[in-house]
Amino acid sequence: MSQTQSQHDFVVDHYAPRASAYVTSAVHSGGADLDQIEAFVRGASEARVLDLGCGGGHVSYRAAPHVREVVACDLTPDMLTEVSRTAAERGLANIAVQQAPAERLPFADGSFDIVLCRFTTHHWHDAEAGLREARRVLKPTGRALFSDIVSPGHPLLDTHLQTVELLRDPSHVRNYSAAEWIAKLMAAGFSAQSLTPRKLRMEFGVWTARTKVPEDFASVIRQLQVKASAAVRQHFGITPDGSFDLDSLTIEAVPTTL
Repeated sequence: MSQTQSQHDFVVDHYAPRASAYVTSAVHSGGADLDQIEAFVRGASEARVLDLGCGGGHVSYRAAPHVREVVACDLTPDMLTEVSRTAAERGLANIAVQQAPAERLPFADGSFDIVLCRFTTHHWHDAEAGLREARRVLKPTGRALFSDIVSPGHPLLDTHLQTVELLRDPSHVRNYSAAEWIAKLMAAGFSAQSLTPRKLRMEFGVWTARTKVPEDFASVIRQLQVKASAAVRQHFGITPDGSFDLDSLTIEAVPTTL
């Protein structure tokens, strides 16, 4: 078994029992970035859209009323089952699902007018390969939007972020900085058109419950927060109950010549 396949299997096993929690998650089902995504696709009534790494399907649900078709693609079959069920409940008949890793998409070149990707890249085994695939399946005249949690960049803050993310979710690979995102997009054949930074508030109990964090791991995260430097506590806005802020970034991009 390859290292990539091993990681893919690990992610599927980790998220299969948590699929329904991501459909109902307040953090995932709302937010200014979702509003931006809906505005991004509004008016594109003939567009075929790829929701890459769809998770609980919230991007698909926002995009579907405005476009011809949405293909919700994810590595985890249980996520896709939840998306199909929820789409049917909401009367969104133009949402189709497809199981596949981001690094190896089963679509022809130039299959989509718009690619949307939210809160998933930090799970990819090979982010560069996934972004190249996103570019490959996008039409030369298409548009893309990527949104994810990002590293603040400074080594002190980055170390804290990656550590608590991994303790909370062992399938976590890496939150990339804004500079890393721009470099990876350029290498994959994208040109960033706009960058919108935001802060997301995480309620500690909800944040740990969503991924079913074992009590001893949650305790270690709290100890790290308590013992963190003033600079770390200030940047992440850590409060006595453990709640904190995450940095997110939404990037609108267009393809360049490969």
